Order: sequence, then structure tokens, then C-alpha cells
Amino acid sequence: MPSREALLRIIEIHSQVAQLGLDLAGVMSLSVHGTLDLVEADGAAIELAEGEDLVYRAVAGAASHQLGVRVRRDGSLSGTCLRQGIPLICEDVESDGRVDIEACRRVGLRSMIVLPLVHQGTPVGVLKAFSSRTHCFGSSQVDVLSLMSKVLGAAMYWATRYGRDDLFHRATHDDMTGLANRSLFMDRLRHATAEVERGDPPIAVVLLDMDGLKRINDTLGHAAGDAALIEFSRRLASATRESDTVARLGGDEFAVLLTHAGSAAVLESTLDRIHSAIEGPFPYMERVLQLRASMGASRCPEDWRDATALMECADMRMYEAKRARQGIDRTGPVPLEPSC
Repeated sequence: MPSREALLRIIEIHSQVAQLGLDLAGVMSLSVHGTLDLVEADGAAIELAEGEDLVYRAVAGAASHQLGVRVRRDGSLSGTCLRQGIPLICEDVESDGRVDIEACRRVGLRSMIVLPLVHQGTPVGVLKAFSSRTHCFGSSQVDVLSLMSKVLGAAMYWATRYGRDDLFHRATHDDMTGLANRSLFMDRLRHATAEVERGDPPIAVVLLDMDGLKRINDTLGHAAGDAALIEFSRRLASATRESDTVARLGGDEFAVLLTHAGSAAVLESTLDRIHSAIEGPFPYMERVLQLRASMGASRCPEDWRDATALMECADMRMYEAKRARQGIDRTGPVPLEPSC
């Protein structure tokens, strides 16, 4: 039986899940962060089954850099858990033949617990917690995380109700804008960098940060901020190709994965096109909001060949652009003008 403290924490998480409503990606993120505290794990993740793979769709702690990573079902404890539909414990990866030992060693994992996530009676993924120490999990942790997996199962059901296709869409897309979320973006970026290594044309990552969203929220309220986010998303999507991936990473952060990015000059032209599309007046109620953004880009293979390094490089360049813009525009990034 879980302790009183664990039960109270699960009740608190359940309450927070209810407030998130149909935002399945948000529910999963909340759940893995809650799992860290519940079982004193170093890392936690939710892996959803997609084809022959399991994909990390929510991560926390030492698993944070695994978002979007794909692992084969065969030869992993998560895959065995999914197939058998029962909780599994690994006390020491070095002596457990069910695990992918090389993958475990890469993240410093020594013990773990994995539970199936069930949607409409079918296991569709797993909730996993792990530790850098051996023998960290037992029956009491199974009891606690079984309750957590039931909370997740209920959230999956109410967020979708229409079957597996809707489940995966909600797990991989931003609920407000309909764009890809961070998990799906990282999944596609890792796949794209691997294809470049095999000889495909260069790709590019573009990171964007909306300028002045906080001011809109503070001045006109969050309904205005949401309207600005949706309009910004629409403009950004319209300025890209169908083969590109446009994502809302969270808050006022967006990203674009450009396939067949071409030369540096072609990328510069693409950035100019995106800039022209997203910036400009946006009428809201009796106001006119000025949508603006700072951008930074990186190219593969010229800058980096690693997905995480490409993101960090683009992020650094984006903030350089933001600082330069703030130095020019001291009067405030988003004027709120009365509508004519």
C-alpha cells in the first residue's frame, strides 16, 4: 500500500491533470516530473509505441536529453513490458538479459521500473523510471506508479476518445496551435540529421522567439495573448513548405526544421521570407498588435551534425539577434495601437 504522502502527491497530480484538460502532451510532461518525486528516481519517461519503435514523448530528470529518441521494441525492457502488459523491474542492468545494455550504459542507468500505459484496453506505451544505482525499485514503487499509470490512462481516454490515431496526434502536437510539439520536432530532427549522415542534402534549424507576448498578456489579457500565438503560428506555417516541420516548443518559442535547406545564401533568403510573413500588424478587438520575433538558425552538416548541438547553436544565434534588436528598439517590442 502506498504511503500517505505518496497518495496525497498522486491526488495533487490528478488535480493538476484535470486542470490541463485535453492537453495530453502537458499531462504526460506533468506525470513524468511527478514520477521523479514519487519514487525518488534520477530520470523518468513516457515512451509511446509507434510502428516497431518506442518513442520518448515526455521526459524528466536525467532522461531530459532523450526527448524524441526512438528505440526498437525488440531487445528492450520497455518493449517486453509493452508486449506482456505487466509492470517489470530491473534491479541491475549489468546482469539482466532483457535490457538494451548499451543504451543503458549511455545514460548511466543501473536499475529501472517500467509499467504499461493502457488506452482503451490496449497497451500503447510505458511509464519508466530509472536510477544510476542498483536495486532502487521494488513492489512499493510498483504500487505507487500503478496509480500514476491509471491517472495517465484516464487522461489519454478523455483527451482522445476516438482511438489510437487521435491519441498519437494529441501526444505529438500543440493543443492550442495544432503545430508539432517539442517531442515530435526532436524526433524528426534526429531522423533528419541521420539522413544527412547517409548523404541527404543539408538541413537547417530555425528557432524563433516572439517579442512582446508578455506585454500583450499583461496589457490585454491572456485571451489576446492566445490570439497572437495562434496568428503567429498560422503565419509561420504559411511561410514554410509542406516538407518542413513547424513546431511550438512551448510558451512563445517556435522552431522550423527546413529540409533541403540549400546553401547559406538560400537559407538567408528563406529567413527573410519567414521574417516578412510573421511580422506586421494584427488586429485584435479594438487594438492593433505588432507581431514580431527574433530568429536564429543553424545548418547541418556545416555547423553541427548532432541534433542537440544544432538546437543550441540556433538558440545562441537567436538570442544574439534578440539582444541586437533590443539595443535598437528601446521603446518596447510590441506597440499596442488603437485600431482605426
